[in-house]
Amino acid sequence: MSDGPWVHESAPYVQPRGKRDTWSQEAASRGHSGTQRIVRAGETTAPAEVAEALGLTAGTTVVERCREILLDGRAVELTRTYFPVGIARGTALATTRKIRGGVVALLADLGHAPHVVREEVHARMPDAHERATLELGPSEPVLHLLRHTLDRDGLLFQVDVSVFAASTQRLRYEMRVG
Repeated sequence: MSDGPWVHESAPYVQPRGKRDTWSQEAASRGHSGTQRIVRAGETTAPAEVAEALGLTAGTTVVERCREILLDGRAVELTRTYFPVGIARGTALATTRKIRGGVVALLADLGHAPHVVREEVHARMPDAHERATLELGPSEPVLHLLRHTLDRDGLLFQVDVSVFAASTQRLRYEMRVG
């Protein structure tokens, strides 16, 4: 992202979209190629912050999708998305294949359209995997974004944990969902 900080707006990413994913459209509008690689998907033990967010007991099984978000072939964001097994087990969410129409559309089809989105962001130093994958220097911090998505009934059905280089991102918020 050599053009200066990328202004990231979350609202387009939590609403159903057309056939082309939001990241590809956003990157193309700025003259870049945006893709993603689904590194891992399936059932796993919920990390502490995810179990707490979902109101689950530590050690509870959830469905996780791990992705590397690429800009012009280079990883610029690492995202892990978690779903309760009661929602995601046996669906495309538990696989590494791309989902036609995207995750948001699939969840809406399953009865879980976003109504409330809460995000918490803090800066921290990256771990060794994040530093290597995002090609960061030894003293370069990351932004850690934790997103909770709730449906109209107040059910928290998705937790996202995203990490990106602090020097390349600027976050902008204006949320009107549902």
